[in-house]
Amino acid sequence: MNKKSSIYFDNGSTSYPKAPGVAREVGRLLTEGAFNINRGNYEGAYEVADTVLETREQLADLFHAESSRQVIFTPGITHSLNYFIRGFLKSGDHVLVTGMEHNAVMRPLYAMEKRGVCYEAVYTDEEGNVSLEDMEHKIRPNTKAIIVLHASNVCGTIVPVEEIGKICRERQIYFVVDTAQSAGTIPVDMKKTGIDFLAFTGHKGLLGPQGIGGFLISSSLDDKMEPLIMGGTGSQSDSLKMPETLPDKYESGTLNLPGIIGLHAALSYIKEQGIEKIHQKKMDLTKYFLEQVKQFPQIRIAGKKGTEGRVAVVSLDFLKTDNAVAAFKLEQKYGIMTRVGLHCAPAAHYILGTYPQGTVRFAFSTFNTKEEIDQCIQAFKEL
Repeated sequence: MNKKSSIYFDNGSTSYPKAPGVAREVGRLLTEGAFNINRGNYEGAYEVADTVLETREQLADLFHAESSRQVIFTPGITHSLNYFIRGFLKSGDHVLVTGMEHNAVMRPLYAMEKRGVCYEAVYTDEEGNVSLEDMEHKIRPNTKAIIVLHASNVCGTIVPVEEIGKICRERQIYFVVDTAQSAGTIPVDMKKTGIDFLAFTGHKGLLGPQGIGGFLISSSLDDKMEPLIMGGTGSQSDSLKMPETLPDKYESGTLNLPGIIGLHAALSYIKEQGIEKIHQKKMDLTKYFLEQVKQFPQIRIAGKKGTEGRVAVVSLDFLKTDNAVAAFKLEQKYGIMTRVGLHCAPAAHYILGTYPQGTVRFAFSTFNTKEEIDQCIQAFKEL
């Protein structure tokens, strides 16, 4: 098998290709009218502002928020999670997390220990399944929030957010969900699930450009949370006090308008295609890939071996060769792009039994094909 063309299986890091129309719309903004909003009082600026509002409405509809005002734009999901962890939690607060969390949650929580915030990880088994019984057992009187990722970026296991949301409502605890690997693939209903803070990124399953993300916030949490960054908003400019109205309260400075415009095009594509159709295509590819990989005794699948309760993210541990070498050969010889290492989630690898070597991660997109997987499997045979 010779290297003929590139095959992209690193959609857990960022989607590629982007949705049709994304590049065109970003280019059109930059070449035909890269005007600012909430500042310029002219037609071009108002047109851009209309598209930004439409994008908020798309996201509010996608995640079933009460209002598009509750959609806040940030540079990405890491910024969004920091808004909650550093803008809400205070000394004496206790937080629960799963054993699969990304460093976007764990590093700011670790830093907040110096400010008197403490956290605990709920028992998570070797497939990435979270123990709800242990979660309830570990809730304290000072537990302020439960923070979970909706789906593991290492092994793809889906966390039962509806059940956790019920626990949070019963115990009056704020519920924070990281949708980095689920948004655009699995339906998420903020109202039904009782999510108070939903963090999203635009460049993965939502098929938009890098550098744009955000969060959606419930009214009850908004009343208690302070803005992490303060500055100009283009509104209430006569006051030194930050506006308390949404979304201005959390959106200081100039927004990433090219990113938002690109995300608008991507969300339009996702709505046109349908999340269910997109998810089914990804899972069909994942099922086929898993079935083919099982023929190799020298390759271990980390986490779930089937498709139930997971997204299209698969981690492999090459038992007879270094994972970094395997990933390097896949790319150099066969043009197959993956991600190798600990994927910014070292605790997850301890649980999965893949620390310190990490894994080679394959994450599929709706634009991947069965033929590409066949080429990958042939590469495994030759390696």
